[in-house]
Amino acid sequence: MVGRPALGWRAADFDLKGTDSRRYRLADVAGAKGLVVMFICNHCPYVKASIARAVADCRELQAAGVGAIAVMPNDPVAYPEDSLPRMAEFARAHDFAFPYVIDEAQEVARAYGAACTPEFYGFDGALALRYHGRLDAGGTRDSGAGRGKLRGEMRDAMLAVARGEPAPGEQAPSIGCSIKWRR
Repeated sequence: MVGRPALGWRAADFDLKGTDSRRYRLADVAGAKGLVVMFICNHCPYVKASIARAVADCRELQAAGVGAIAVMPNDPVAYPEDSLPRMAEFARAHDFAFPYVIDEAQEVARAYGAACTPEFYGFDGALALRYHGRLDAGGTRDSGAGRGKLRGEMRDAMLAVARGEPAPGEQAPSIGCSIKWRR
């Protein structure tokens, strides 16, 4: 995939190692009503500021039948904070209720056209892309699990998808740290 995928694009399968030493494929994490694939890492200030809200939103979505998975696409050699052991610590510290996997070959990030962390892809029950963009407008402001006045853009879009409604036509692109590609 090159550039931003078009709505309707079908989710690419993957086979990635999780922080729990299990391997995960698309079918393992998809919910009956959809799936959120998020590209995150441990060191990005945008991820650090929003992770509590992302976890809370994914718990709400999981209750609505939407699965979730977090993919770490960065080069952990160049960014040791993003290593698999540190990913496991990060997942425990933030009480992830979804798998956190490493994209060692960076092939999944390329297949999805991911450019930054955090970046969210929301798929319907047939695994067609319905949402691609940011979690919310929080940027690097850490409001914890509470959202304050921030609208949960990804959450709201995916709750609509879970109800069989269309996601909003206007979707704000993700803003964050660029993916750290291997040389």
